Amino acid sequence: MNNGETSTSMVKKYRPLAVAAGIGSILGSGIIVGLSVTITVWQNGLGLTNSQVGIISGALTFAIAIGSLLAGQITKSFGLVKSFNWLNLIYAIGALICVFSNNYIMLLIGVIITGLASGADLPISLTVVSHDAPDDKTSASLVSSTQIFWQIGVFMSYVCAFIVSKMAGASGARIVFSILAIFALITWAWRTFSTKFRAFHEEGEQRRIDREAASQTTEKVSIKTVFAGANKGRFMAFFFSILIFYVCWNLLANTFGQFQTFTLVQAHASQSFATGAGIVLNFISLLATMAFASVAGGKYRNKFFLVGITVQFLAMLGLAMSSHSLWPIVITIGCYNIGNNIAGEAMYKVWTQEAFPVEVRASVQGFINGFSRVCCGLFALITPALVVPSAIRNTMFGFAAIVFISFVAGLTMMRLEKKHGINNF
Repeated sequence: MNNGETSTSMVKKYRPLAVAAGIGSILGSGIIVGLSVTITVWQNGLGLTNSQVGIISGALTFAIAIGSLLAGQITKSFGLVKSFNWLNLIYAIGALICVFSNNYIMLLIGVIITGLASGADLPISLTVVSHDAPDDKTSASLVSSTQIFWQIGVFMSYVCAFIVSKMAGASGARIVFSILAIFALITWAWRTFSTKFRAFHEEGEQRRIDREAASQTTEKVSIKTVFAGANKGRFMAFFFSILIFYVCWNLLANTFGQFQTFTLVQAHASQSFATGAGIVLNFISLLATMAFASVAGGKYRNKFFLVGITVQFLAMLGLAMSSHSLWPIVITIGCYNIGNNIAGEAMYKVWTQEAFPVEVRASVQGFINGFSRVCCGLFALITPALVVPSAIRNTMFGFAAIVFISFVAGLTMMRLEKKHGINNF
């Protein structure tokens, strides 16, 4: 009882830090969805060609990937806390360049700067949370809760874009990006000037030093010592299990997100129904993420994962075998959104923070994020061919196979954690 109360009080104490990190997730999903839902507004307002629209969209994807890949180097060059504090100012600068852009080049530069900052911020923010958290259970709960903010960012972007959709020219898009810039500036100020956060950072660093002294380790922890040292087999197994799980999950989530509305329209839904259903389904995703966050640090976490991955698999089979009737498809997509968020990115974040030393977490997670983004970007090149009516059935069977592969990788990760005593679930 006391342990439970202590854990709850620790989560409550460090919750503001998770919120400050989570707003980074709002900004991350906000720039992706915000650009996606306003790109035609930018096109009409600035007179962009279809090729320029494609280049801007692709540039954001690869800028986020590059930012993620550079996260470890950024923390090495500027320090973990300083990087955490200042990346959102760079994000705000990029968003403001977009707000005031009056031509293609200026918009492209703003999108690239924002994407680079967003890509680097996510792994760095999660590393700061796990670095400052006083114990593993608190860390798991806080890290998983940041995924809630990602869903909030998606939801907010859709709502904002809907509200400003009737504005003339690029005004609506400028307002959406202004909101993102304001959030980024507030987050930068909060992270940088909060005395509470400064105390958390100092206490977390002291705990790290104490653990290092207790283990009598003289060699500095680095990517080389982790993946080429005495425990390289253990860490390589962790790395590839997490990498395979996340790439498979992200390929499905990224591609599915692109043709969810298309699938509903093919089932004879109106465009307004499909858009409205997307907002409702996103809200369902948010509730599922919140449910997982509530158990991320406890014994039911793995059971939730198994249920979630099973629901995803059955949803893909259901879509493959269903007719073109609208409501069965809506229900199946709703089930997928539940499973996708119970056994998805939040689980990946927790695993990465638990499995690796704090000194290399930003580098490892940054690489996995970046590599996954590149894979999704390349996979998007063939997405149109996969979602035509004649191919959707086989595509869903293929997605079911991808879910199964992610299940095997996830199950392997759970067994590795149990084997190496990372948790007792």
